Amino acid sequence: MIGIYGGTFNPIHYGHLRTALEVSEIFALDEMRLLPCAQPAHRAEPEVSAAMRLQMLQLAVKGTAALQIDTRELQRAGPSYMVDTLASIRADIARLPLILFIGSDAFNGLTSWHRWQKLSDYAHIVVMTRPGFTPDPLPDFYTDKRVDDRHSLKSCPSGKIYFQQVTQLDISATAIRQMFAENKSARFLLPESVIEYIQAKRLYT
Repeated sequence: MIGIYGGTFNPIHYGHLRTALEVSEIFALDEMRLLPCAQPAHRAEPEVSAAMRLQMLQLAVKGTAALQIDTRELQRAGPSYMVDTLASIRADIARLPLILFIGSDAFNGLTSWHRWQKLSDYAHIVVMTRPGFTPDPLPDFYTDKRVDDRHSLKSCPSGKIYFQQVTQLDISATAIRQMFAENKSARFLLPESVIEYIQAKRLYT
């Protein structure tokens, strides 16, 4: 199985990295692809360029074979719509099972995504939850797609939805950017190599 975990990664931090590694092991993925977003469809474009965010991501995963980077959204013009990305990946991998991993907040806003009804045509959806999370009622469209056995995701290429509790570190990219703006230390919140890059490029100041 192949997993996809997207985000602006502005900057990449241990909350992203730990979650990605954990679900990669839980689902015994053949590949876990971190997918940097070029132009978010639901928020302002990051003040740091896509190229710089990619460089930080490359520094963060260096030496971690379980985590790979997929740059296709950076190579496509216009807003980064996940449905288009999944269709592109599906064309590459034929009928291999594909999982889109999203956080609980993203899931609760899923019906605002571009062509959200088509997401499950291309991938399974796994919602990564924190302890005590209560999902909003599933859209009727997804009610019959929910499964309680994660192993069932291997039985078909796409179309199922599953909730997986993960160890979520309460780390905020927004707070990290503010720390750099205020000349405070962000040590132990993100890899040292990324901190050094941010300082060298004077990002977020």
